[in-house]
Amino acid sequence: MAALSPSLPLDSLPQLLLDVAAVEHNIAVKQAWAREHQMVLAPHIKTTMTREIVRRQLPGAWGVTVATVAQAGRAIEWGAERILIANEVIYGAHLGQLRRWLEAAAQLELYCLADSAAGVRAMAEAFDGAPRPLRVLIDVGTPGGRTGIRTVAEALPLVGQIAASPGLLAAGVSAYEGVVANTRTAENLARVDTHCALAREVFEALRPAFGPGRPVFSIGGSAFQDRAAAFLPGGAVNVLRSGCYVVHDHGTYAGVSPVPGLVAAAVVRALVVSAPEPGMAVLNAGKRELAYDAGLPVVVAAYRDGAALPEAAGTVAKLFDHHAVLTPAAHLAVGDVVDLGISHPCSVFDRWREVAAVQEGRVETWRPAF
Repeated sequence: MAALSPSLPLDSLPQLLLDVAAVEHNIAVKQAWAREHQMVLAPHIKTTMTREIVRRQLPGAWGVTVATVAQAGRAIEWGAERILIANEVIYGAHLGQLRRWLEAAAQLELYCLADSAAGVRAMAEAFDGAPRPLRVLIDVGTPGGRTGIRTVAEALPLVGQIAASPGLLAAGVSAYEGVVANTRTAENLARVDTHCALAREVFEALRPAFGPGRPVFSIGGSAFQDRAAAFLPGGAVNVLRSGCYVVHDHGTYAGVSPVPGLVAAAVVRALVVSAPEPGMAVLNAGKRELAYDAGLPVVVAAYRDGAALPEAAGTVAKLFDHHAVLTPAAHLAVGDVVDLGISHPCSVFDRWREVAAVQEGRVETWRPAF
């Protein structure tokens, strides 16, 4: 991340810094990986919810993935014409908004998930008489996991209910294999494979009931997409909906991602504001600025008066609202600048109203819109 020099013109610290060249590199790497594995990419833009990033992802993508109807609205504003809402949309006002968007834009395609008769009824009522259908994917889950049916037998009546609803189109199957811990142990990989195999079994069982056009098989997060790629059905649009790859990280995904060549594109730059004890340094960034749900931040660089401190080191031991305590810490003094690498990008962008996007020494302000 050489672009993130210590002399950048920043208005304040702490600050989330984004290496634009690294983001563009990651986008190209992931698009190539998807093509090589006979998949199309619908990046999960909830990771950053940043217009400038999403617009860079769109040209090589089948569509985008979002988690909420509000995020779908942002995606439409940013130019997406095919949107997969990886969630059960059952609230009447939300479904009404989806219908209005479809009626207003002939080129727009919207997909959402279903795992219950009640959910399908809600969608069918909202889309009764609609001129354009809502495309519905049967959501396949895993025992003890999250949403989704657990057996093929549960899927059969659901797809029949969708097919019998004039405003809905049975469009395929969705699954998410990343509900296990993000470690590639033999036990976790076996659970992932079992889940992916079930998703494909459900897809094959439902294939005759899908509506016109090629059905969608949507699977694959950022940690185990190589396993998902081994279970793709023939004749489907196999949609990979990873999100974290675009920024990558210095933690969880650096350790688990099977995609070679991705680079960490973001750090939080902070100041040493206190050194109250030997071997301790306190930074002015904490829980409000840093992701910590999947591992604490790590020190990746330190600077003093614009020069690198190669001997500086520190381990984040505690996080408070706006402070990080490094202990042990070495060769750090009050006024030094520290770049912190984060783990799990999905939990850092929503903390920032402004991101300093750095490209060729220039700094632009990008604004995440969650």
